[in-house]
Amino acid sequence: MPIVRNLGRAASQLLQSSGCGCGVSLVPVRAIGVSPRQVASDASFHSVTFSESDHPRVLITGGLGQLGVGLAKLLRKRFGKNNVILSDIRKPADNVFYSGPFIFADILDYKNLREIVVNNRITWLFHYSALLSAVGEANVPLARAVNITGLHNVLDIAAEHNLRLFVPSTIGAFGPTSPRDPTPDLCVQRPRTIYGVSKVHAELMGEYYHYRYGLDFRCLRYPGIISADSQPGGGTTDYAVQIFHDAIKTGKFKCYVRPDTRLPMMYIDDCLKATLEVMEAPAEALTMRTYNISAMSFTPEELAQEVQKYVPELQVTYSVDQVRQAIADSWPMTFDDSNARRDWGWKHDYDLPELVTTMFSYLGSDSRIAQAN
Repeated sequence: MPIVRNLGRAASQLLQSSGCGCGVSLVPVRAIGVSPRQVASDASFHSVTFSESDHPRVLITGGLGQLGVGLAKLLRKRFGKNNVILSDIRKPADNVFYSGPFIFADILDYKNLREIVVNNRITWLFHYSALLSAVGEANVPLARAVNITGLHNVLDIAAEHNLRLFVPSTIGAFGPTSPRDPTPDLCVQRPRTIYGVSKVHAELMGEYYHYRYGLDFRCLRYPGIISADSQPGGGTTDYAVQIFHDAIKTGKFKCYVRPDTRLPMMYIDDCLKATLEVMEAPAEALTMRTYNISAMSFTPEELAQEVQKYVPELQVTYSVDQVRQAIADSWPMTFDDSNARRDWGWKHDYDLPELVTTMFSYLGSDSRIAQAN
C-alpha cells in the first residue's frame, strides 16, 4: 500500500503542475489474470447490441488533455451532444462542463470504468489518458501505471463489451535505430522513453486483441500536434505551440531544441479529422491496425521564420534541453503515411503557412499581431 499511496501523491502533484490531462489512479490497481473473454458476467453487466443506423455512444478518457475537448466538440456535432461523454480525473473548466456530458473516470479503477461503459451503453471508446514524453521521463513509475496498466483495463473492457476502440500512438513509438526520413508504418521500433515504450506496447497489444479476441482496435501514430486551444503539456514537440504564445506576450522565444531539429507536425483540426475518418472507415478497407499520419515537417528555425512574418521583432534564442533534444533526435524527421492515404483516403488540409496563419488568427487578434499588421 505505501507504493499506491506514493503513486497517488505523485499523481496529484504532477497533474497540478503539468496540465497534461492524464488519467491517474488514487486507488489500488486491479490485477488482470484472465483473458477478457473469461471475465465472469452477471445480471448487472450486459453489452448492448446496436443497429447499424444508430449513432455510436462515445466515451473519451483523459478528455481534458490537448485533444479530448476538441474531439468531443467534433463528435457532438456529428453524433449529438448527449451521445459523447468526456471523462477525466480533473475538474473541468465551466465551458467544458456545460458543453456536454462529463463524468469522473479513473482508468486504473477497473470496476468503475466498466460500470461507466455498461451504464452509458458505450460503443466507441477513445483512450487518451497518458503521460507525455518529457513528463513521463520525470516520473517513470507513474507513467508505467497510467500508460500501460490503464491500457490493459481499457483493452479488457473494450473486448468484453465489443467496443470499437481507438488508442493514439505517436512519433515517440520509434527510436534511434528506426529509419527517420521517411519513417514507414512497419519498421524497427526501439524507443528510449517510457512514453514511447508504452505506445509500442499499446500498438502490439491492440493488434493482438484484434486477432485473438476480435477487438475492433484502431490506432494512428500522431506527429507533434499544434493547437491554439491548449497550453503546452510536457511534450517534446510543445515548442511549436509555445512560440506563438511567447511571440504574442513578450516578443521573445527561447527554444529548448536545436534550430535544425526536424520533426513531423500537424494542426489539431487535421488530427481530429483523421481520427474520426479512421474510426468511420469500413473495417474491410483497413489493411493494418496502426497507421502513420502526417501533414508537414519543419525545424524550429523554419517555424520561427514563418512566425516572424507576423511578428518581425520576435527574438529567438536556443537553450538546448539535453533530455528533450535526445528524445527528438531519436524520433522520425518525416512520416510515410501513404498507407493511410491509400486505404481510407487520408488527406491533410494544413501546411506550415496555413498553420501559422490559423494560430495567429486565434491567438493574436487583439495583441501585438494586430499592432504589427
